[in-house]
Amino acid sequence: MSTGKRLSALLLFTTALCAPGIAFAQDAAPDTGAEGVPPEEDAATDAALADQAEGVEDTAQDEEAYEQPEVSVPGGAIVVTGRRRQDITRASTQVVSVLDTAAIARTGEGDIAGALTRVTGLSTVGNGLVYVRGLGDRYSLALLNGLPLPSPEPLSRVVPLDIFPTSIVASSLVQKTYSANFPGEFGGGVINLTTRAVPDEAFVKISAGISGDGETTFGPGYTYFGSDYDWFGFDDGSRDVRPALQSFLDSGLNIEDPDVDKQAILKELGDPNLVLLQKISDLPVNISGGITAGTAFDVFGDGRLGVIATASISNKWRNRYITQQTAASTDLSLDTDARDFVTDNRVLVNAMLGFGLEVGEHRFRLTNLYIRDSLKQASLEQSEDFQNGDTDLTQNTAWYERQLIDTQFTGEMKFGDISVDLRGGYAQTQREAPYEWTFRYSRSNNAADPYGDLFLNTLDPQRGGAIVAFSDLTEDLYYGGLDLSYQATDWLGVTVGGAYTDTSRLSERREFDIRATGAYPDVFGAFRPDALLGGALIDLGFDPSAQQAAGLGPFSYTIFDTTGSDPAFEAGLEIKAGYVKAQVAPIEGLSLDVGVRYEDATQEVVPLGLDGNPSGSSNNTLLANDYWLPAATLTWEIADSLQARFNASKTIARPQFRELIFQTYYDPETNRRFNGNPLLVDSRLTNYEARLEYYWGSGSRVSLAGFYKDISKPIEVFSSFSDNEQVSGFANAPAAQLYGTEFEMQWNKDLFDLGDWWESKRFVAVLNYTYTQSKLKVTANDTAFVFPSAPQPATNYFRDGVPLTGQSDHLVNVQLGIEDLDKVSQATFLVSYASKRVTSRGTSGLPDILEDPGLRLDFVYRQGVELFGTDVELKFEARNLTGRDHFEYQDNGDNRIEINSYDVGRSVSASVSIEF
Repeated sequence: MSTGKRLSALLLFTTALCAPGIAFAQDAAPDTGAEGVPPEEDAATDAALADQAEGVEDTAQDEEAYEQPEVSVPGGAIVVTGRRRQDITRASTQVVSVLDTAAIARTGEGDIAGALTRVTGLSTVGNGLVYVRGLGDRYSLALLNGLPLPSPEPLSRVVPLDIFPTSIVASSLVQKTYSANFPGEFGGGVINLTTRAVPDEAFVKISAGISGDGETTFGPGYTYFGSDYDWFGFDDGSRDVRPALQSFLDSGLNIEDPDVDKQAILKELGDPNLVLLQKISDLPVNISGGITAGTAFDVFGDGRLGVIATASISNKWRNRYITQQTAASTDLSLDTDARDFVTDNRVLVNAMLGFGLEVGEHRFRLTNLYIRDSLKQASLEQSEDFQNGDTDLTQNTAWYERQLIDTQFTGEMKFGDISVDLRGGYAQTQREAPYEWTFRYSRSNNAADPYGDLFLNTLDPQRGGAIVAFSDLTEDLYYGGLDLSYQATDWLGVTVGGAYTDTSRLSERREFDIRATGAYPDVFGAFRPDALLGGALIDLGFDPSAQQAAGLGPFSYTIFDTTGSDPAFEAGLEIKAGYVKAQVAPIEGLSLDVGVRYEDATQEVVPLGLDGNPSGSSNNTLLANDYWLPAATLTWEIADSLQARFNASKTIARPQFRELIFQTYYDPETNRRFNGNPLLVDSRLTNYEARLEYYWGSGSRVSLAGFYKDISKPIEVFSSFSDNEQVSGFANAPAAQLYGTEFEMQWNKDLFDLGDWWESKRFVAVLNYTYTQSKLKVTANDTAFVFPSAPQPATNYFRDGVPLTGQSDHLVNVQLGIEDLDKVSQATFLVSYASKRVTSRGTSGLPDILEDPGLRLDFVYRQGVELFGTDVELKFEARNLTGRDHFEYQDNGDNRIEINSYDVGRSVSASVSIEF
């Protein structure tokens, strides 16, 4: 063997010892894939290829030697074929994409949701929900270290991924083909986030950044005082329910009960700090900061114990000047036309404490995660009602606090040919929305009205109103899983496993409509909200003698509890699962991953009465189903760098708790209200995929795939309009089909031939494109079940042949950049495009509501420098350079009305991080 070949073999062998693979019963260690391959990995790849070309025998020294990203999934089985010279994307028996820390850094995104938009077939909506192949979040599965997560959002089955900062994520794996080791709720794909565990060396990293956008920063905006600690994302107690109201809520009494002290309750509600809208002349810049530290120790002779802790906070402002219109008829003539100025102040606080232990081939991980996402929202809307000629002025103030606490343990052990994978965890999410206030003032514009030119709130539905709501949601999740893997022979591996999940949710919402009765003076309606519900005026309303002395007619106040019939719901989902999976490689170049999963699930929603006990209401749900879910993927290595995959599987999609609960919630992101449907049932999916992949040197690759899905009873969102307010609901459509194709390419080109400055530079081009078509299948004989209505023809809600909600025909992502292989230095242009997609079905003959994401161009620049012997990283980002705005509308070909459209603006940010 030549000296060069000996050095190559030695490099491969020693690197393999330092970075063993995550493969079940294999030592092949995949690299970071096409998402940013370090230079030493490219050298190892090229050396191995050269050795093979010269006829070197296959030995352990020729095995792959890549430093891989950390990936932790159920069963621990990512790579099972034992092939060499291949990254995870190539060597996995499933269709996967992996973003490691280098790939995430290249995107420049601060959260993992943004980074995932660069993966083929993935897109996100504004609230951080990731869509796979145009399917909604209900068809996506999010895991953390292979364990499920409850969502702090009542409108989402999965956690919005924009609450996960990239600083705590070691890798993100996206698997688009189903395998039996994953839960059966798998429609478009699974997204598995792996947190950081054992650092290579001790470090401390401090970061800080500022950002702003053209629609918000240094411009005017709205807010309200709230509390002293709002800037930190926490309330100081100012939003705690006051004693009189709390006593009423605890009593279980009806609001009309004579023992309820309405006067005391009303006097508590009108806190000026929570209802008085204020204007800020110059909104500040967004700020963020964080610290991450880690260290590792040698233990047990051949072991390594690591500790990583991180904490971060960001405080961001956003203005939206929203156009909201409603239609009077199917020709989309205007019924109302509104302009809503909304200012959001979002504070995101994260903390993680992780412990990792590596002993030999055993790996253990204990992760403790805390995320708090708070949104302070203030808005002022002016709307024209073309039916009665009135002009309404509506102000809203709200506070939404969402919190996730998660503790989980994973143990991945290997004893020769036997691997044992243990997982367990507990997570709790909470969402509180106290004091959601809405005040509406109306101007009649009537010359015969003495106050026709004034905005008045007479606490009467005909001219004004005051509504306050309190929401509280708590969800607890317990999870346990055990997987055993045995490598029977070189060509056969078997994995069996079981999992148990128990999720419970308590959702409470109370909404109170405050009204005046009797001879309420119109002039009082001109008072601002804090005076309108001020203590003096409330006392006057309950004191007839004082009214008489003031020469006023008799009047009073009353409170309607609009949620008194169903104030709370209990919900639960218990899943018992078991699976068996085999990895078979009968001949060289051919492998089969085949398995079947059995799931027995009971999902229940129980309405509770005012006393906290089951109310006996008919809007309850009980779904008890069991499923056999087979899956198989055949991988055929046609040539040295060319392979094909074929996958078939059956999966399910269960309705979310929120979709089953007949309770109204306001979504501050989409600016609309949602109401659940207790009559929803599970959706069943049959999935097929064929893929051709070609790989060449330096981590470059190209792939082409086709996929098809048949969905029985898909859950779709529809919208109706009540009192000119959009309310969205859910219903099972009869059936749907989805098919499409994906194209992906990454080309890494070393530039050393261009001269000295270019010697360590590399050009990186990443292109992915997904074309998807879907259509609902609806006939005149199909029936839709929407509570509380009687069964109706499905054509009342759905039209045959229209696409699924959330599905874009075209998704395009392009990255063009230059990076330095010797140091931190990257300049990347990122282009993304998503075509129109349906966000909600139109009803009563109205067209569907469409969103048009369009084209977006971003630029990210990262530069590492050394100051006083310390590594410093500078980052500059310019986002939405095309100035693409948000458009959500209805269009019948002749007329178009805007449902939720607003300017987004261009944004820039700068940050610095220092690592010691």
